[in-house]
Amino acid sequence: MQITASAVSLTVEDVDASSAFLRKHFGFTEQMAADGFVSLGREDAGMNVIYLRRGLEVLPEGFRDQHAAGLILAFTVQDLAGEEARLHSEGAEITMPLREEPWGERLLQVTDPNGVVIQLVEWVQQ
Repeated sequence: MQITASAVSLTVEDVDASSAFLRKHFGFTEQMAADGFVSLGREDAGMNVIYLRRGLEVLPEGFRDQHAAGLILAFTVQDLAGEEARLHSEGAEITMPLREEPWGERLLQVTDPNGVVIQLVEWVQQ
């Protein structure tokens, strides 16, 4: 098997709101879109983020009315303090302020309009 691309697909109520949030605050661009669907990418992310509107028939029947929950969309970055300042200046609400874990992970979180948690991570050199 050869994997040629990767994506994560999240089911949300308002596709446009999540798409706008990821484009504005994280520099993703729209790759494809249709009614109730958008695929966003950026060259350095290593994957696309897809938002699907709840209820779409393309979703398995038992999952159509569920929405993204219990997951964290994480991106490893450099200069986490600078990213925090940038997000503040853009008006994004930081829902978990910058913190450092004992295992060397520095992180902060924001939450998009549909409740999708986006975490920025920076690893401390030990």
